[in-house]
Amino acid sequence: MQPTATVLVYSDDSNTREQVRLAAGRRPAPDVPLVEFVECATPEAVLRELDKGGIDVCVLDGEAVPMGGMGVCRQIKDEVFDCPPVLLLMGRPQDAWLATWSRADAAVTLPVDPAEFASALASLLRRKRLLSA
Repeated sequence: MQPTATVLVYSDDSNTREQVRLAAGRRPAPDVPLVEFVECATPEAVLRELDKGGIDVCVLDGEAVPMGGMGVCRQIKDEVFDCPPVLLLMGRPQDAWLATWSRADAAVTLPVDPAEFASALASLLRRKRLLSA
């Protein structure tokens, strides 16, 4: 049985969550594990899933409502012990400073570009693996 990584995807928009799943595929790069997704449509669901443990990377939609991924990112970086790396989906490249403010580990713009997204996700999965070793 092959190892898997669990990726939490937060967006109130089911189309955005689908874009993330399709862009990542089953394995975003040959040298990272297969990916399983946990989808969340509310900030409360994100916190519940993180409390359960087992999340390797979080993908947060900066355009989500009522609470954007940047605010959720900053909150979980403050409140979740050993918080997983966060990949932030931004509405505009000019929002990069907000990604820095939120303490995201990486950021890509919407709509999701499959190559850019898979590369960023694979990089965070590699980093998580190295930190866990």
